[in-house]
Amino acid sequence: MHCGVIQGKVDNLALAVKFSINKELPLVSNLANCSKLIFDNIPNTSWAGFYIVDDKNNLFLGPFQGDTATMYIEYGMGVCGTCLVYKKTIIVPNVHEFPGHIACSSLSNSEIVIPIIKNDKVVAVIDLDSNRYNNYNDDSAKVLEEVAVILSDLF
Repeated sequence: MHCGVIQGKVDNLALAVKFSINKELPLVSNLANCSKLIFDNIPNTSWAGFYIVDDKNNLFLGPFQGDTATMYIEYGMGVCGTCLVYKKTIIVPNVHEFPGHIACSSLSNSEIVIPIIKNDKVVAVIDLDSNRYNNYNDDSAKVLEEVAVILSDLF
Protein backbone atom coordinates (compact mmCIF):
# COMPACT_ATOMS: atom_id res chain seq x y z
CA MET A 1 0.00 0.00 0.00
CA HIS A 2 1.12 3.49 -0.69
CA CYS A 3 -0.17 6.82 0.46
CA GLY A 4 -0.27 8.87 -2.69
CA VAL A 5 -2.18 12.10 -3.05
CA ILE A 6 -4.62 12.27 -5.96
CA GLN A 7 -6.14 15.72 -6.59
CA GLY A 8 -6.05 16.63 -2.91
CA LYS A 9 -7.28 13.22 -1.78
CA VAL A 10 -5.33 10.25 -0.48
CA ASP A 11 -5.84 6.72 -1.70
CA ASN A 12 -5.74 5.28 1.85
CA LEU A 13 -7.01 7.53 4.64
CA ALA A 14 -5.88 5.31 7.51
CA LEU A 15 -2.36 5.12 6.11
CA ALA A 16 -2.28 8.89 5.55
CA VAL A 17 -3.32 9.44 9.16
CA LYS A 18 -0.70 6.99 10.39
CA PHE A 19 2.06 8.81 8.55
CA SER A 20 0.82 12.28 9.54
CA ILE A 21 0.95 11.82 13.31
CA ASN A 22 3.96 12.48 15.50
CA LYS A 23 3.66 11.23 19.08
CA GLU A 24 6.34 13.71 20.20
CA LEU A 25 4.05 16.64 19.39
CA PRO A 26 0.96 17.77 21.35
CA LEU A 27 -2.33 15.94 20.84
CA VAL A 28 -3.99 19.08 19.47
CA SER A 29 -1.39 19.37 16.68
CA ASN A 30 -1.91 15.78 15.61
CA LEU A 31 -5.70 15.97 15.71
CA ALA A 32 -5.70 19.26 13.78
CA ASN A 33 -4.00 17.70 10.77
CA CYS A 34 -6.08 14.54 11.06
CA SER A 35 -9.31 16.57 11.04
CA LYS A 36 -8.24 18.10 7.73
CA LEU A 37 -7.34 14.70 6.24
CA ILE A 38 -10.73 13.30 7.26
CA PHE A 39 -12.62 16.38 6.06
CA ASP A 40 -10.96 16.23 2.64
CA ASN A 41 -11.28 12.48 2.14
CA ILE A 42 -14.76 11.46 3.29
CA PRO A 43 -17.09 12.63 0.50
CA ASN A 44 -19.75 15.29 1.11
CA THR A 45 -18.60 16.01 4.65
CA SER A 46 -19.45 19.53 5.85
CA TRP A 47 -17.87 19.17 9.32
CA ALA A 48 -15.18 16.83 10.63
CA GLY A 49 -13.53 16.92 13.99
CA PHE A 50 -12.96 15.56 17.43
CA TYR A 51 -14.59 15.75 20.82
CA ILE A 52 -12.30 14.77 23.69
CA VAL A 53 -13.47 13.16 26.93
CA ASP A 54 -12.82 15.19 30.08
CA ASP A 55 -12.39 13.99 33.66
CA LYS A 56 -16.17 14.10 34.22
CA ASN A 57 -16.80 11.79 31.23
CA ASN A 58 -18.24 14.62 29.14
CA LEU A 59 -16.96 15.83 25.78
CA PHE A 60 -15.23 19.08 24.86
CA LEU A 61 -14.53 20.36 21.37
CA GLY A 62 -11.19 19.47 19.86
CA PRO A 63 -9.66 20.34 16.48
CA PHE A 64 -12.08 20.40 13.57
CA GLN A 65 -12.78 21.57 10.01
CA GLY A 66 -16.05 23.35 9.25
CA ASP A 67 -18.33 25.89 10.87
CA THR A 68 -18.24 26.71 14.58
CA ALA A 69 -19.53 23.92 16.78
CA THR A 70 -20.92 23.05 20.17
CA MET A 71 -18.02 23.29 22.61
CA TYR A 72 -19.27 20.96 25.36
CA ILE A 73 -21.48 17.89 25.22
CA GLU A 74 -22.67 16.07 28.31
CA TYR A 75 -22.45 12.30 28.66
CA GLY A 76 -25.35 10.67 26.82
CA MET A 77 -26.45 13.82 25.00
CA GLY A 78 -26.74 13.97 21.20
CA VAL A 79 -25.07 11.55 18.83
CA CYS A 80 -21.58 12.14 20.28
CA GLY A 81 -22.69 11.65 23.87
CA THR A 82 -24.61 8.51 22.87
CA CYS A 83 -21.49 7.14 21.18
CA LEU A 84 -19.65 7.76 24.44
CA VAL A 85 -22.24 5.71 26.35
CA TYR A 86 -22.35 2.72 23.99
CA LYS A 87 -18.68 2.75 22.89
CA LYS A 88 -19.63 2.01 19.29
CA THR A 89 -19.93 3.76 15.96
CA ILE A 90 -23.26 5.46 15.35
CA ILE A 91 -24.46 6.22 11.83
CA VAL A 92 -27.41 8.60 11.62
CA PRO A 93 -28.95 8.78 8.12
CA ASN A 94 -31.27 11.63 9.14
CA VAL A 95 -30.25 13.68 12.18
CA HIS A 96 -33.72 15.23 12.39
CA GLU A 97 -35.03 11.83 13.48
CA PHE A 98 -32.38 11.26 16.19
CA PRO A 99 -33.83 11.97 19.66
CA GLY A 100 -31.85 14.71 21.37
CA HIS A 101 -29.72 15.57 18.33
CA ILE A 102 -27.58 18.64 18.98
CA ALA A 103 -27.76 20.82 15.88
CA CYS A 104 -24.64 22.88 15.35
CA SER A 105 -25.80 23.72 11.84
CA SER A 106 -29.32 23.76 10.47
CA LEU A 107 -27.84 22.49 7.20
CA SER A 108 -26.63 19.16 8.66
CA ASN A 109 -28.75 16.18 7.67
CA SER A 110 -26.64 13.10 8.45
CA GLU A 111 -23.87 12.24 10.90
CA ILE A 112 -21.42 9.54 11.87
CA VAL A 113 -19.60 9.34 15.21
CA ILE A 114 -16.77 6.89 15.91
CA PRO A 115 -15.31 6.28 19.38
CA ILE A 116 -11.56 6.39 19.94
CA ILE A 117 -10.94 3.77 22.61
CA LYS A 118 -7.86 3.33 24.78
CA ASN A 119 -7.72 0.65 27.50
CA ASP A 120 -11.45 -0.07 27.04
CA LYS A 121 -12.36 3.58 27.72
CA VAL A 122 -13.58 6.10 25.17
CA VAL A 123 -11.03 8.93 25.20
CA ALA A 124 -12.45 10.91 22.26
CA VAL A 125 -14.85 10.64 19.35
CA ILE A 126 -14.51 11.43 15.67
CA ASP A 127 -17.58 13.34 14.51
CA LEU A 128 -18.59 13.98 10.88
CA ASP A 129 -21.64 15.82 9.57
CA SER A 130 -23.01 16.10 6.06
CA ASN A 131 -25.56 18.37 4.47
CA ARG A 132 -26.79 15.30 2.56
CA TYR A 133 -29.09 12.66 3.97
CA ASN A 134 -27.69 9.10 4.19
CA ASN A 135 -24.15 10.27 3.50
CA TYR A 136 -22.41 7.75 5.76
CA ASN A 137 -22.54 3.97 5.64
CA ASP A 138 -20.68 0.84 6.72
CA ASP A 139 -17.83 1.62 4.32
CA SER A 140 -17.37 5.07 5.89
CA ALA A 141 -17.51 3.47 9.32
CA LYS A 142 -14.87 0.87 8.45
CA VAL A 143 -12.38 3.49 7.25
CA LEU A 144 -13.01 5.80 10.20
CA GLU A 145 -12.77 2.94 12.70
CA GLU A 146 -9.31 2.15 11.28
CA VAL A 147 -8.40 5.80 11.81
CA ALA A 148 -9.72 5.67 15.39
CA VAL A 149 -7.51 2.67 16.21
CA ILE A 150 -4.44 4.51 14.89
CA LEU A 151 -5.29 7.67 16.82
CA SER A 152 -5.83 5.79 20.07
CA ASP A 153 -2.04 5.59 20.38
CA LEU A 154 -1.91 9.36 20.86
CA PHE A 155 -3.87 9.22 24.13
